[in-house]
Amino acid sequence: MWNRLARLFTIKTRFEAFAIIYALALGTTSRGMDYLEQYPGLPGVLLFLACTVAVFMAGGKILDAVRPPAVRLVRPGPFRAPPIRQTVVD
Repeated sequence: MWNRLARLFTIKTRFEAFAIIYALALGTTSRGMDYLEQYPGLPGVLLFLACTVAVFMAGGKILDAVRPPAVRLVRPGPFRAPPIRQTVVD
């Protein structure tokens, strides 16, 4: 029962991740506008930028968590190019 409920709150696709990041960005800009009104000047701007940077960092972590692991191709040995044959013409 709890597993089924927990599965609803699991981010499975990149689309879901982008939707969540978009929602976070909307809330952040709203809070940032409040900061600009409450703290006019440089302090408000710095708080607004701190909010947006937090969303960028969280968005990067969310996207990294959703991306499937990269497949690495491993060759059995070092790659060696075929020898170059030179013909000497006199």
